[in-house]
Amino acid sequence: MSLRDKIRVMVVDDMSTSRGLITQALDSFGIRNIADAENGTDALQSLAKSPVHLVISDYNMPQMDGLKLLHALRTQQRTQKVGFILITGRAEQQIVDYGKKLGMNNFLQKPFEPQSLLKCIDAVVGRI
Repeated sequence: MSLRDKIRVMVVDDMSTSRGLITQALDSFGIRNIADAENGTDALQSLAKSPVHLVISDYNMPQMDGLKLLHALRTQQRTQKVGFILITGRAEQQIVDYGKKLGMNNFLQKPFEPQSLLKCIDAVVGRI
């Protein structure tokens, strides 16, 4: 069984269009086990019930932004080793640096091409 058949991914973005684009790209890579959430708070609740290998999260969201979600994941023993990719239209150096300090595995700037997302994922979890 290949990695793409086993990997569980959660997509977190407050914009349904963005969640759809990411999910569509994942599906085109052969990744089928995909969950989603509208914000960090919902993501944490879902992850408590059903853990994943990789979280792909937007930065700018209501209630809990992507970096606060990352911090919450890294401070809980059950989720501290989950792969984390931040996708943002604001790839400012201070956001990227703070994400790295918190344990972000990779980031991608919006808008992105599916192949860029695939390279980003491969760098975190291995070749899909």
